[in-house]
Amino acid sequence: MKPRNPWPAAYARLVLALLALGLIGWVTGQWLLMLLLASAGVLVWNFINLRRLEHWLRLTRKLDPPQSLGLWGEIFDGLHRMRMRGRERDKQRRNLVRNYRDSIKAMPDATVVLRADYRIDWCNQAARDMLGLQWPRDEGQTISNIFRHPEFVAFLARDSRETRALSLPSPVDGRLWLEVRLVPYAKRRHLLLARDTTVLRRLETMRSDFVANVSHELRTPLTVVYGVAETLEDGIGDHPELARSVQLLREQAERMKNLVDDLLLLSRLETGDGRRTGEWVDVPSLLGGVAEEARLLSGQRHHRLDLDASPGLLLLGNERELRSAFANLVFNAVHYTPDGGQVQLRWFADATGGHFQVLDTGIGIQAQHIDRLTERFYRVDNGRSKSRGGTGLGLAIVKHVLMRHGAQLKIDSEPGKGSTFTCSFPPKILRQPLATRESVRA
Repeated sequence: MKPRNPWPAAYARLVLALLALGLIGWVTGQWLLMLLLASAGVLVWNFINLRRLEHWLRLTRKLDPPQSLGLWGEIFDGLHRMRMRGRERDKQRRNLVRNYRDSIKAMPDATVVLRADYRIDWCNQAARDMLGLQWPRDEGQTISNIFRHPEFVAFLARDSRETRALSLPSPVDGRLWLEVRLVPYAKRRHLLLARDTTVLRRLETMRSDFVANVSHELRTPLTVVYGVAETLEDGIGDHPELARSVQLLREQAERMKNLVDDLLLLSRLETGDGRRTGEWVDVPSLLGGVAEEARLLSGQRHHRLDLDASPGLLLLGNERELRSAFANLVFNAVHYTPDGGQVQLRWFADATGGHFQVLDTGIGIQAQHIDRLTERFYRVDNGRSKSRGGTGLGLAIVKHVLMRHGAQLKIDSEPGKGSTFTCSFPPKILRQPLATRESVRA
């Protein structure tokens, strides 16, 4: 409701007072005395009200304002309304902060509010249980002085305004495994979140161990079946009606053997410690070998396969893993490019790092499939993939190899126009003359 305007009444009172003074001055003939008395009365009245106002604002804790008349009464009432609104807003803010803190206290995940320099402002009970913080004793302490895990210290040292995550054991109990996430907000402040992923990690380890153990146990019988199939294939000259059955047996045994090999490789990549061997890999030479194998794979399909690799551009990493990743990308391009199509391999460096690209004029991939291509056993077209002998693990292997080398995979594709797979490696694991623009063509 809009407050009423007090000025019309104030003007009316002023006019009445002037008329009264004028009448008294006319009757008594003391115009000057009346003017002085009126001025003195106004000054005294205003001074008294100013004093009451100052006293109320400075010393009095009562909500009720001083009582007065006229404009001063309106001013006191207006200030009273403002004070009440301010108190109501303060109460709402306090309730909001209290509810916010109560909700965070009830969260099962550890929550720590950090300043720009990673000093602790506040933490909930879960943070005390998982991270070993003590409240309020640790307020103002740098969190890396309390949680001193080397990976966590290095994690904080990477100054970034993007959300980051890290998995590491709890400082309270090494059997607990935490996923720690650092979320920047406001002006150079951070929210540290930690959740217990022990059960998920244990299940993932059990899954990986199961896959590795079963795959390992299958290798021997599959090798026997494959060898028997080859022997039968060589000795069925007098029984041509069995030739197709034996051929199918050998093909399926070989497919299962490839699947087991890929599962074992993927299991090793997932359970490895993530450290590279420190070997400088001659990528142009490695790609030359992969290109020759791709030409043999193409065979009578007559693909045009070109290699453009910057000479002397070496990569620090595991040669066996890199070869597997690059070969998977190249062989996929050959498999899914129609006869007579083109497959181009590029290896080059720029200011952002080193890049391996596979460009093809193949069938392309629809946009809804691209984000899931690196999932194990995910197929865009099950029938077409199986007919080409794929295991569905190639791009999963590529993803894990690149992760172990700090690299990223980018996929650009359009149905009917081909695809481009780009592996981007950080500059710190390259050894190359950046200014070189010559290339070795195969």
